[in-house]
Amino acid sequence: MDDVRGSVVALARELVRTPSRGGTDDHGPVLDVLERWLTGRGLPHRRLRGPDGTTAGLLVEVAGGRPGEWWTLDACVDTAPFGDEGAWSFPPTAGDVVDGWLRGRGAADSKTAAAMFCHLAADLAPRAGELAGGLAVLLDADEHTGRFGGARAYLADPRARRPAGVMIGYPGIDEVVVGGRGLWRCILTVRAPSGHSGARREVVGAVSRAAHLVRMLDGTELPGDSFPLPPRLTVTAIDGGEGFSVVPDRCRINVDVRTTAEFGPPEAERLVRAVVSAFDAGTPGPGPTDVEPVISWPAYRLDGDRQPAAALLRAAADAGLEVRAKVAGPSNIGNLLAGEGVPATAGFGLPHQGLHGTDERVDLAELPRVYGVYRRAVLRLLGGP
Repeated sequence: MDDVRGSVVALARELVRTPSRGGTDDHGPVLDVLERWLTGRGLPHRRLRGPDGTTAGLLVEVAGGRPGEWWTLDACVDTAPFGDEGAWSFPPTAGDVVDGWLRGRGAADSKTAAAMFCHLAADLAPRAGELAGGLAVLLDADEHTGRFGGARAYLADPRARRPAGVMIGYPGIDEVVVGGRGLWRCILTVRAPSGHSGARREVVGAVSRAAHLVRMLDGTELPGDSFPLPPRLTVTAIDGGEGFSVVPDRCRINVDVRTTAEFGPPEAERLVRAVVSAFDAGTPGPGPTDVEPVISWPAYRLDGDRQPAAALLRAAADAGLEVRAKVAGPSNIGNLLAGEGVPATAGFGLPHQGLHGTDERVDLAELPRVYGVYRRAVLRLLGGP
């Protein structure tokens, strides 16, 4: 295991040292690192492409020697932005190991998991004939953009075997994430008469009207239900106006609603439209407020005895870890997969600090145990010894 640990760390360090911020950096270099590693070990892999033809990730496939279901390990290799680099105590692309911690953006989310999953594929490939079904490793290069382009390209690829379940390598050693709230997002466009701020006639501009609508949205009560986390409505952006002297005629508001199994996207849309209707009736403008739905994903939750959650929880217990099944507040790729009928876990990995913030790092002391948990879970799913 020491040899595997050293090799995992070496690949993870190279990945962290290769900047791959979602929507900012070209993800070609980080995929090149992975392709060189996979090619050097003779692992079959290919690039996944989105609808526009751009590369969205890599797919590694290890086919078993007996009929059976396919299971997927998924880790993103693009990352969150660096943020204020001056606030970091080390460079965001340090990729070094200090006091047992691998440091740098992506060390936690999720380049170390990508390195582990590549090694698992290499570990199992020589014994593939003993296994039933197959193992796919999805290395998603379009996750932190919010598009989940790698996962979408994987599900749409006619050559890929449909997975019976997916284990996503987000970090955190105390929990296996078996569910998450869903979401419904929209953009509201508020209208008002335009004018000059210094004119004799007073004009209530779109920004002022939008501020009133935001207060109404913030004061809206959402129903409780039996889901582990309640639904939540949040105004996340407001955009309108320019300069000082012009009263704007429109303003846009971004609304994010986190949904549950009982309060889903249809209920979220009805609620927001009801608030907007009440707003337009109470403070009429030159036209109705537009409601433009942007995206929606369902909430999901796996029972502890459903695969792949059962295999991962049992493997963690076999390794002596006290791990609880958790439903997460933030949405994740698991929600996208749930909408496609594919069950997923979305988090079990190394202890971490600074996720999406400053000084991101992971504790490598638990790497052998985490690697062993995933290896045992995969072998159980593939019917291996």
